[in-house]
Amino acid sequence: MKTAHDKAIGLAMHKRLTELYPICRSITGDGVRKTLSNIKSSVPLEIHEVPSGTKVFDWIVPNEWNIRDAWIKNAASEKVVDFKRHSLHIVNYSTPIHKTMSLSELKTRLHSLPDQPDSIPYRTSYYEEDWGFCLSHNTLLSLSDGDYEVCIDSSLGPGNLTYGEFFLPGAVSDEVLFSAHVCHPSLANDNLSGIVVAAALAEQLAQMDQLHYSYRFLFVPATIGTIAWLSRNTAGAKRIRHGLVLSGLGDAGNMTYKRSRQESATIDRVLANVLLSNGSAHTLERFSPTGYDERQYCSNGFNLPVGRLSRTPYGTYRQYHTSEDNPDFIQPESLAESLRILRGVIRVLESNHVYVNTQPMCEPQLGRRGLYGLLHDKVEAIAMLWILNLADGHSTLLDISERSSIPFDCIQRVASVLELKGLLRKAN
Repeated sequence: MKTAHDKAIGLAMHKRLTELYPICRSITGDGVRKTLSNIKSSVPLEIHEVPSGTKVFDWIVPNEWNIRDAWIKNAASEKVVDFKRHSLHIVNYSTPIHKTMSLSELKTRLHSLPDQPDSIPYRTSYYEEDWGFCLSHNTLLSLSDGDYEVCIDSSLGPGNLTYGEFFLPGAVSDEVLFSAHVCHPSLANDNLSGIVVAAALAEQLAQMDQLHYSYRFLFVPATIGTIAWLSRNTAGAKRIRHGLVLSGLGDAGNMTYKRSRQESATIDRVLANVLLSNGSAHTLERFSPTGYDERQYCSNGFNLPVGRLSRTPYGTYRQYHTSEDNPDFIQPESLAESLRILRGVIRVLESNHVYVNTQPMCEPQLGRRGLYGLLHDKVEAIAMLWILNLADGHSTLLDISERSSIPFDCIQRVASVLELKGLLRKAN
């Protein structure tokens, strides 16, 4: 149910997203650090630095890249492309250069989208030293013959890969993981939306008492950052019992959940249950070894129960990896709904108890316990019978919800009433 509080949180997340939008992030460098510093203002992140050259499984942490300025000037010394106007204008990880060249030579270094002539594309060159610029196709068509002065004031050399981590201990060491990538520059849905929703969720969890699970939030550069974390935490990763990669959570599309490699892990069942109970149209996707960092967590050697929650799937909307993926594309109410669904996921995980019926021989007498008068709702009355029948010391509340087709929140609420009346006790 949408509330005024949800609306306020949606607007607050959108405000933070807008603040983070201009920062030129990459897989390394000060853009990531600035982003993590912003998150750290409300979430007590631990910042980790992994030196360039560090071997992480089959990969090597690359040199650190930073950029100060970049532009292309025409013969009249007018900046026809200016990095300071939009961070997507530069091919991410471009090496430094300052020279004058002809338009024909320059065009071999320019990237545009003919089918989206007003948009700037997003391009990278992480693992091969190169340089280039991105610009709208209309701007490219407007360039006249002549010489152009090209400048990229960047650095690429030994440094560090940076990621942020927030750990919230619970009653048990079993962990729930939330992971968001922090490497994309001025792209709002991919993935500032995941970052701000993860940060808001971490803030809310930190205020909760008596958590059963321990919770870990990772803000990592995509692929190489996740591989670095897994390489450093191979043993600890075995404590992850449930996990989600968060990305693309701010557009107006329906929710989409991509299952973990295990396909029927508890987190897969929980998301299916919560999305169904949410009442909005949604899509459940099968696992595939493509996409975001779920493919690292679900790689053969780890096979962790980690799925991905998003709205419109990546690569299927026009704004994806272009300058159209800006704060105007993001809806505060979509951010709020995404956060609300994640709170529902946590509610199920934290409340998914196993109960034992204390009066298992036939139905207990409900009238003298005041249960008929207490549960006026017909669905709750049916839920009560399902719970009493399946509270065998083995079935979880999620099992009962799935089998009865009754929303988990209703099952959990009725189970609490039955426990108070002495008809249920939690199994060891």
